[in-house]
Amino acid sequence: MAQPIQVKLVRSPIGRPQKHRKILQGLGLTRLHRPVNLYATPTILGALRKVVHLVDVKEI
Repeated sequence: MAQPIQVKLVRSPIGRPQKHRKILQGLGLTRLHRPVNLYATPTILGALRKVVHLVDVKEI
């Protein structure tokens, strides 16, 4: 089973490519500093790798 992780948006998506905004929206990251709990599946980890400069990831 995938390990749970906590993801928090720490940089604004304003001025970023539309692709990055769609990835953040798909992950459920809509507001700054609001954590979202996800499971570390290959799909989620691939999406996080695209926006790693905008988020903070912690293992739970």
